[in-house]
Amino acid sequence: MSNLEILKRLYKDYTKKYLNKIFLAVLFSVLVAGSTSATAWLLDPAIDKIFINKDQSLLLVIPILIILAFATKGISLYLAKVTMIKVAEEVKKEIQIDMLNSFINADTENIENKHTGKYISNLNFDVSQITGMLSTSFLALFKDGLTLIGLLSVMFIQNWRLSLIAIIMIPLASITAKKLGKRMSKVVTEAQLKSGDLNKYLIDIFKNHKIIKIFQREDYETKRSEKFINDLKEKSIKISSVFIRATPIMEILTGIMIAILIFYSGKLIMNDQLSLNNFFSFLAAMMLAYQPVKSLATINVGVGQGLSAGKRILPIIDTRNLIDPNDNKEKLNLDNATIDLKNVNFNYLSNSENKVLKDINLKINGGKMTALVGQSGSGKSTLLSLIPRLYDPNTGVIEIDKQNIRDVSLFSLRKEISIVDQNVTLFDDTIFNNIKYAKPNADNDEVFMAAELSMCLDFIDKLQNKYETIIGENGVRLSGGEKQRLSIARAFLKNSKIILLDEATSSLDSETEGKIQKALDKLTLNKTTVVIAHRLSTILNSDKIYVMDKGIVIDSGNHDELLKNSEIYKNYYDKQINKS
Repeated sequence: MSNLEILKRLYKDYTKKYLNKIFLAVLFSVLVAGSTSATAWLLDPAIDKIFINKDQSLLLVIPILIILAFATKGISLYLAKVTMIKVAEEVKKEIQIDMLNSFINADTENIENKHTGKYISNLNFDVSQITGMLSTSFLALFKDGLTLIGLLSVMFIQNWRLSLIAIIMIPLASITAKKLGKRMSKVVTEAQLKSGDLNKYLIDIFKNHKIIKIFQREDYETKRSEKFINDLKEKSIKISSVFIRATPIMEILTGIMIAILIFYSGKLIMNDQLSLNNFFSFLAAMMLAYQPVKSLATINVGVGQGLSAGKRILPIIDTRNLIDPNDNKEKLNLDNATIDLKNVNFNYLSNSENKVLKDINLKINGGKMTALVGQSGSGKSTLLSLIPRLYDPNTGVIEIDKQNIRDVSLFSLRKEISIVDQNVTLFDDTIFNNIKYAKPNADNDEVFMAAELSMCLDFIDKLQNKYETIIGENGVRLSGGEKQRLSIARAFLKNSKIILLDEATSSLDSETEGKIQKALDKLTLNKTTVVIAHRLSTILNSDKIYVMDKGIVIDSGNHDELLKNSEIYKNYYDKQINKS
């Protein structure tokens, strides 16, 4: 995407709707330019009439006009800046909303391919660069550009020969700005990467703080943190250094210009070709022009920062999901919710030859429990993820009640599916809100009933704030079993016809497992249930059990049939049941 395309896109999607406010800022910028130019122009009559001709009639008028000029400039500059800051913040809000919508609605695969810290850096660091481009650089373009035009007009009115000498500074400043802009774009991109690395590290520290303590790696992580922070510091220094490189260049150019002008003006005054009042008015205009020229020289730097950020942000907003939501297609109509997988092949990397699932053909009977067993990496969890279309198979078809799930509304499909995962995901919110998340329009009694059915009451009633207890990030203030029961409560509240259980009772003590198993028995009653079982004792009564190995279904049947006909299943059983 070229810089021009980025600017067009930002204008069309974000700034166009605020043109009335931008024009208002331009109007205030005109007042700033006019009042600044008036200040320089007023020195001509001030020196001529008051100091040279000693005209007392203007002794009060000109100072008052100068005060009015400065007041107009100050108030107009304030209003212009406030107006553009508001526009920039509105644009920032809309870009961040679009980015968050893109994150929230993104395919699981897209989210998993990028670290959370990188997304956070895009959301904060990059969007701020665009805000700066709008609130600072574009305002400077209006304000300082118009001011420079006004001051140049005063300069040419006073003496066109001196003005031609003075404006040599402008193309020299432009060349400097162009070179700095290219350098700034590169440095800002590097800084964004370092900001993303720091965010990634920070998230990892929070997630793994217990591991750090257990393995006594505090000193190691302290040194690592210093490196990440130092890397970002170095890039920030580079950004600031590049940004202010224009200052010494502009100072030198200004000094040379003033020296030349004083020399040449002195000759003109000596030859009576330039009056003293014209010279001072011209000099004032030129000195006032120094700030807008300097500002305009650095605009390219700020715009470069914003465009560099736009190149990273807009592709995120434009990300197109591979999973088609099928919003305009028919809804899924369920009878008994029988699920058929036909010749299903899947791989996370489409160009890889190592398939995770290979020619899967199986049937999950409606209203019954079907179990998937096998070693880690056999493809059980992947198969489970295909049913709610978190991923789509590379080839093959998945049908529910004879309807291809790719040909129905995604919303209607997922509405009929609940999942209870071994890795429970909860929000840093109240117990009540975490349960209600499954059904936002549920009334209080429905939430309370879901908690009771999932056997949550025995720990909720012991909490000081009961249902209003804040559970911390991902339920950190709850035990593993308590979190699992909240997950089951959500599934109860949703009351969907298809239940997916991914090793929901793994890594729990026997007493907690017993409570959760009772809750699951209630949850799955007369529901189409697909369960991945770590402990075979939980799936002995399954209607059908599929034994998987290396992405292939190698055996199937009920428990008794598999004990007779499947050596692999019998080995699993002997190792778990008989030893216990």
